Amino acid sequence: MARTDYAFPFRIDAASNQGAQAPYAPHVDQMIRQVLLTSPGERADLPSFGCGLRQLLFAPNTDALKATTQLLVQSSLTRWLGSQIDLKSCKVQSGPGGDMSQIEVTISYVLIETQSLQQAKVVVM
Repeated sequence: MARTDYAFPFRIDAASNQGAQAPYAPHVDQMIRQVLLTSPGERADLPSFGCGLRQLLFAPNTDALKATTQLLVQSSLTRWLGSQIDLKSCKVQSGPGGDMSQIEVTISYVLIETQSLQQAKVVVM
């Protein structure tokens, strides 16, 4: 039987009246998005959780910002999801179509449990 976990955002499944489930690979993808889009201090019970990508939108979109974003993403994912994923690469660029008001982060990783190569793309606007 395939492993499942709670879906994010948490919701009640209408058919079972229980917490909605997601297959494991999409669940890990959801956890990656949680880490990247949560700002440190946003969670009262875990104030150091998160990456804080949204704060970087207000900085000038330069090569230095892209390098800083890449290091921030790599360290945050390694810290919070290091037991679930093996991060292979992190690519940071301007948003779709070269939109300088957005940051697009593409992450390639191996899902440790299944040893399958996965990719997640997060656009921060």
